[in-house]
Amino acid sequence: MQLQRESMGFSDQKGQATVEFALVTCALLAIVIGLGAIWHAVSEGLLIDHALMAASHHVQAAAGWVIDVFSY
Repeated sequence: MQLQRESMGFSDQKGQATVEFALVTCALLAIVIGLGAIWHAVSEGLLIDHALMAASHHVQAAAGWVIDVFSY
């Protein structure tokens, strides 16, 4: 029966490449979406705002973050 299936063009591994392609595509799409989210956070200044709020010696001035960085 196995010989007959293979001679007709059927194989047990016929869909393996399609499944691998789908998995790799999903992984790459997740990476691109993640990088886009990081880009958006950086461009909005969200990371800097969080860093300033978390700074233990945050100075409330225009260049306060510079003073805070160099005060250590």
